[in-house]
Amino acid sequence: MIFGVHVHVAAGYRNAVTYAERVGCRAVQFFSGNPKTYRTAGMDEAAVASFRQGRSAAGIETSVIHSPYLINLASDDRKITAGSLHLLKNDFKVADAGGVRYVNTHLGSYGTRPRAEGFKAVVAALATALEFIPPQVMLVLENSAGAGQLCGGTMEELGALLRALDHPQLGVCIDTAHAWAAGYDIDSQAGVDRFVDLVATEISLEKLLLFHFNDTQVPLGGHRDRHWHIGEGLIGFGGFRAIALRPELRGRPAILETPGEEADDLRNLQTIRAIFEGAHEPAPR
Repeated sequence: MIFGVHVHVAAGYRNAVTYAERVGCRAVQFFSGNPKTYRTAGMDEAAVASFRQGRSAAGIETSVIHSPYLINLASDDRKITAGSLHLLKNDFKVADAGGVRYVNTHLGSYGTRPRAEGFKAVVAALATALEFIPPQVMLVLENSAGAGQLCGGTMEELGALLRALDHPQLGVCIDTAHAWAAGYDIDSQAGVDRFVDLVATEISLEKLLLFHFNDTQVPLGGHRDRHWHIGEGLIGFGGFRAIALRPELRGRPAILETPGEEADDLRNLQTIRAIFEGAHEPAPR
């Protein structure tokens, strides 16, 4: 698989590429702006172009923009929906200028309204967003931890969204920590096999475009979004090794969003590579 981490561009796109190269990334994910505000700054086209060139020179094959946390396409507040679409359109613009392949987004919460009503609103909002997507960009819907009225906590719901929109530039990102928190027991080969088979049935593996690889200390089905270091949580080495042993999943980008600083990124990248390389070595005689 193509492994990378989330990098910060606040100190400049050039520094972000330098960091990604230093820790050994072949993929990067970043926020195009402040992820906690609806305001967007004017795009620095020269910096974005430099970022594109720098990634190419560093051998970074895949890049992802993670949309801001404030996005809520399920909201019944028109201002929130409009602000969310504004943020997505801005990310599309940056992705287009920077040669970024994927824009990854959370879907938000239905709040107090019935899920069926909220589901229709999400479909309508995504349809509007997709009117503005550049030709080479894919919009990727991330699974949630499934708390309360969050949208996208089940593979069935994500699959239903894809079928309702039937758009060639729409796919799914599976976050392993969120899947575990939503109740999918992906800590063993049997559990991963059940989960991947469910994804294949409800979403299709062709629409599974991206992974977020995160371990977690949240109990199975705990519905909390808390990331932890690879192999040091409840998914553990066994869960990630089981993913590695599914040949249909090879070649996809996998972004690590584990906590900590540079030393932690290095350790987590080394760990996930060791798990995947070891999974395909011949068994000792």
